[in-house]
Amino acid sequence: MNIDISKLDEAELVELNRRIMARLKYLQEARTHHQMLSFNVGDRVRFHPPGHDPKTGVIVKYNRKTVTVVTDDRMRSMNHTLAAAAVSG
Repeated sequence: MNIDISKLDEAELVELNRRIMARLKYLQEARTHHQMLSFNVGDRVRFHPPGHDPKTGVIVKYNRKTVTVVTDDRMRSMNHTLAAAAVSG
């Protein structure tokens, strides 16, 4: 793809950037939603929150963008965008 942006003025570039960022956000949300469709409330999952050790728990609530997982340590509920893997057993 070859898009010539050299003739765009500042306002047009700002608008183009806004549209690009909106499209990227939409694609990311669609990908997350598609991945979440494979999970249900009650499923055991393993996920790795940034800056923390991997956690294992059970999905207790399911929203459009996030799920709530009660971890095995039962210390707290954690709300994360789902970048998880199913755990057997």
